[in-house]
Amino acid sequence: MKVFLVPNYYKNEAVESGLALELWLGRRGYDVAWAADQRSAIASVPDIEGSDLVISLGGDGTLLRAARIVGYQEIPILGLSYGHVGFLTAASPDERDVLGVVSDALAGEMHVSRRATLAVEVFSHTDGGEEESIDTFALNDMALARGPLSDMVEFDVTVSGHHIDRLRGDGVVVSTATGSTGYALSAGGPIVSPDYAGMVCVPIAPHTIQARAFLTSPSDVVEITMSRERPSVPAIAVDGQFVATDSIVDRVVARRGPGDVLLLDYGPESFYNSVSRVFYGVHHDR
Repeated sequence: MKVFLVPNYYKNEAVESGLALELWLGRRGYDVAWAADQRSAIASVPDIEGSDLVISLGGDGTLLRAARIVGYQEIPILGLSYGHVGFLTAASPDERDVLGVVSDALAGEMHVSRRATLAVEVFSHTDGGEEESIDTFALNDMALARGPLSDMVEFDVTVSGHHIDRLRGDGVVVSTATGSTGYALSAGGPIVSPDYAGMVCVPIAPHTIQARAFLTSPSDVVEITMSRERPSVPAIAVDGQFVATDSIVDRVVARRGPGDVLLLDYGPESFYNSVSRVFYGVHHDR
C-alpha cells in the first residue's frame, strides 16, 4: 500500500509529524510519498497514482491543497489538524493519538464522508476577440469578486437556463456544502450539511436589499455572465487560489464535478461537533 503525505511546510510541527509517520509507516511495509512544495527539498512532483490514502497535515488550506492534488480520483483523505480552525480535518494531536487515527484509517474503521465538488469553467476573450477557457476543480467554492480596478461588478445570474437576476455588488460565491462554512458563510450564506450535493449561491455585498442566498439542485448549472453595459475586471478565485487570465472575463460556469472527494472522519456527528466548536465555541469530549 502507498500513503501520500501533504504537509504544511510552513509549520515545523506538521513536517515533524510527517517524518514520524513516514518512519512508522515504513516499518509496516507502506510506501510513502510527499507532496512537492517550494519550501521542501522535493525537486519533482511525486506521482499520486496508486495511493491508497492521502494524509493532510495542516489546516483547512492544506486539506484543500490535498484535494486539488487528488482531484476526482476519489482517494480517501485523512486530515490531521495543525492549523487555526481545522474545520475539515478529522482530528488534531491535542484531541487524539495521531498514530491511532492513522491506524483506524488504514484499517478501514473510519467513516467516509462523500463531499460534492465543483467543476468550474472560466470563459474569456482577448483584445483581438480570440476566445479562451480555463477548467478548474473546487472542493469549497468559486468566488467572483470586484478586482483592484473596479468599485463594483455587475453580472447576471442564470441557473440551468433560468435567469435569476442582474446584480451589482462586490461579487458572488458559488460553493459546495463543504464550502458553505467558508467564504459563503462570511457573505451571509447558510451552514449546509455535507450530505447536500447541490450548490450554494451567495451574493457578496449586493447593492440591493432584495438579493438573497439560494440553493440549487445537484443537476443544476450556475452561470455568471459579466455585464457589457458596465465593464469591469473581476478577480476569480477557486478554493482560495486566483485563476490567472490576461483576457477579458465573459462568464463563469459552475456545475457539480464528475467525482466526489472522500474525507475520513469519525461519523456524521463530526460535522456538527465542528460547527459547535468553531462557530459557537462549544467543546465536546471525544
